[in-house]
Amino acid sequence: MLTCKEQVARSSDFLDGQLTFRERLLVRHHLMFCPNCRRFIRQMRLMQATLKILPEPPIADIDALAERLAAERSRDQ
Repeated sequence: MLTCKEQVARSSDFLDGQLTFRERLLVRHHLMFCPNCRRFIRQMRLMQATLKILPEPPIADIDALAERLAAERSRDQ
């Protein structure tokens, strides 16, 4: 059985469907017996769903922003 630390390390891959069949079984087995890790996975799923619905930030002025930050940085040095 996985430890909680091992479970957390595999959580992103588990949610993204990037684990092997054996690894998925190990994760699911751990989740059956560990309420804390089940709660952690639920929170990660909620976070993923929330991030998916957020609008993309505008990047139209990214070059101007980079130039301004570079100018401020050189002025501070």
